[in-house]
Amino acid sequence: MSTDSAYLTVAGLGVDVVYKDIKNLHISVYPPVGRVRVAAPEATNEDTIRLAIVQRLPWIKRQREQLQKADRQSVRKMQSGETHYVWGQRYRLDVSRTSGNFHVETKGQTLWVIAPADADAEAKRATLDRWYRRELKAAVPALLAKWQPIIGVEAGKIIVRRMKTKWGTCVAHSRTIWLNPELAKKNPRCLEYIVVHELTHLHERSHNERFVALMDQYLPDWRARRDELNDSPLADEEWEYNEESGG
Repeated sequence: MSTDSAYLTVAGLGVDVVYKDIKNLHISVYPPVGRVRVAAPEATNEDTIRLAIVQRLPWIKRQREQLQKADRQSVRKMQSGETHYVWGQRYRLDVSRTSGNFHVETKGQTLWVIAPADADAEAKRATLDRWYRRELKAAVPALLAKWQPIIGVEAGKIIVRRMKTKWGTCVAHSRTIWLNPELAKKNPRCLEYIVVHELTHLHERSHNERFVALMDQYLPDWRARRDELNDSPLADEEWEYNEESGG
């Protein structure tokens, strides 16, 4: 059973540490973006953990590179009956309705992608992708209105852009925040976490102890939200994580 946790930065790498009633130290690299987690015996000191991470840095970097090169989505054929997610809720895709215009609707547990009769799967997929982007853009203003006064910063610009290895990023000098449209598939709590995370980077650019302290102040449950986002991929995606043990 876990008794304590910590967050370390080693060689520029953010590492979650969980202390457990175990004999050996374990280093794990989790999808989708290569989050590093150490499970350490309760009596392990920080220097020992740092040394173990440094010794395994080549292995950690290889695992992260493999994850970041991996295809992030299973192939969507855009056929009726597929499972898709909207704001963390599961929907059954239905493409049986046709129209002269492309549009998307949700009703009950059905996600309708309505398109001209001759539209192919790629056109339907593009329609759904645009809809996810609109959903995300529509959700952001309320979050900014809530959190910018609390954090005491103001974003200059919000850009919704697909990113292969990041849910969001912050360009501090231009005060620009980029958000991945895939967030519209996740629980709204996850988007809120990312918005708070990126706004906090306007105070502190790196993931150092000050950044962690600020996140603890603004959003005390941010770790749970992050784990919900990173460790609970969609049902039709298959992830594996890699683990290495040390004495």
